[in-house]
Amino acid sequence: MGIFSFFSKEKKETLDKGLEKTKESFFGKLTRAVAGKSKVDDDVLDRLEEVLVTSDVGVDTTLNIIDRIEKRVARDKYVTVNELNDILRDEIASLLTENNTADTEGFVLPEGKKPYVIMVVGVNGVGKTTTIGKLAYQFKKAGKKVYLGASDTFRAAAVEQLEIWSERVGVPIVKQQMGSDPASVAFDTLSSAMANGADVVLIDTAGRLHNKKGLMDELSKIKRVMQKVVPDAPHDVMLVLDGSTGQNAFEQAKQFTLATEVTSMAITKLDGTAKGGVVIGISDQFKIPVRYIGLGEGVEDLQPFNRKEFVKSLFGNE
Repeated sequence: MGIFSFFSKEKKETLDKGLEKTKESFFGKLTRAVAGKSKVDDDVLDRLEEVLVTSDVGVDTTLNIIDRIEKRVARDKYVTVNELNDILRDEIASLLTENNTADTEGFVLPEGKKPYVIMVVGVNGVGKTTTIGKLAYQFKKAGKKVYLGASDTFRAAAVEQLEIWSERVGVPIVKQQMGSDPASVAFDTLSSAMANGADVVLIDTAGRLHNKKGLMDELSKIKRVMQKVVPDAPHDVMLVLDGSTGQNAFEQAKQFTLATEVTSMAITKLDGTAKGGVVIGISDQFKIPVRYIGLGEGVEDLQPFNRKEFVKSLFGNE
């Protein structure tokens, strides 16, 4: 059972508002693309392809969607431009469903894995520490005992930011001096969490990507050292991506999935951007569940990613 298993009215309003710019931009382009056309022909499909690519859905995912629509058009013989919206919505919804077998929202804390260890990775500036703080808040609100580990020891600001969240949420943080060994911090965090019966541990990590080998070695070391305390840790490696960077988020996802075994994703900063299509492309291309999307500054604005609601919101809530 996820932390939240229902989709409240408030959440829906936050989602609609957060995807507003993406929706306006996407449908503005789509309307212009099909202006003066009555049926979906090759010309409309070419224009649609351009709309999807420029909406940050990504080239491979766009070709996949176009291929699906071509098959629909061939099967139905005659498809009007008015039906295109519904067809697009159906095909994107089924694409997202196919690529995420588990239909759980947010994190599921399995029995017998206590503490459940989540290692959070991502480059600096994507909202990694903020995402950890909001997750800590949501876990605590759900009655869980949470520990934070400040393993991004390369930036004083990262540790300070995590400390602010720990005070704000009211959960303990384990930290060391700046420049100390990140793996050592992770070890101390898990030891304290074990000793105090914590349910969840969130480990922040450094976000340097300029040297993939260095990053890989560091993350591998953190994992090895954590396993001395909790043999199967980490239970989840969550990659945080900034959705407003569009195609750059794809590139980061590519680099991080090569550097370490990523098992879930959070895509942040969707509220201030028209690049929400990136969620569709990343979900499709990497076959890694998008667990959370960030839709604003508030602690409740980090939402478990609900595929059906996302597509409904993007296409007008029918």
